[in-house]
Amino acid sequence: MSRRDRTVSDPAWPIAKQRLCSRSKANAAEETPRTSDPRLTRAGYAQAECVARYLAQEADKTDVRDGTPAGHGHGIHKLYTSAMLRALETTRPIADALGLVPEIWLDVHEEGGIWLDHRDGRGAIGHAGLTRERIETQFPGFELPDAVTEAGWWNRPFESRDDLVRRAARVAEDVRRDIARQEARVAIVSHGTFISLLIQHLLLGRYVPDIRFSNHNTGISRLDFDGDAVMLRYLNRIDHLPMDLVT
Repeated sequence: MSRRDRTVSDPAWPIAKQRLCSRSKANAAEETPRTSDPRLTRAGYAQAECVARYLAQEADKTDVRDGTPAGHGHGIHKLYTSAMLRALETTRPIADALGLVPEIWLDVHEEGGIWLDHRDGRGAIGHAGLTRERIETQFPGFELPDAVTEAGWWNRPFESRDDLVRRAARVAEDVRRDIARQEARVAIVSHGTFISLLIQHLLLGRYVPDIRFSNHNTGISRLDFDGDAVMLRYLNRIDHLPMDLVT
């Protein structure tokens, strides 16, 4: 059995990735001013429900052999998520549909971290991020690392591009060392820019500035691992979304 994993951009097997991060209010500026940690819009919640049903009920067609699905749903065994609010909101219906306990992975957050430009000349200012109490209250049952405290989890300046590239390389190493060796299907709910860099590091072993991988909201990408070999099975699949929810 090959090892696969996914990413949701947000967004799993023994390794494929899905950008399971639905449309946030930061991506819908006409609806609301930006905040440091935006939540999902109504469309984002609908996208999250669509991808949750799809992962739980629809077989991955790339697993079909002779017209027979390999099993029920996408067969995801483990679910990780970014600590950003929109990722947590995307993860909740997925976890409910799959019957899984999500684990927060702090390093899979979006580029920049938790920040806001107050338009006062200071530029992007780092903010705290959600506190432990708020996550436990709003998302009961999620597994939190000790680094999430009552002071939040970010509390740093805006992340530089160099730091983003190093973080993506570090997560790629973690995936190869800890996840790709498992006989399990693992999903990661993350964010578009980070997923693009993570896939670069997993496929190419380095960052290439002129190569980018497109990610729609709740688009699903899948990478399969077999020992040291990695195969991109598909990228940014959005079959689960009706046309009016493609963003």
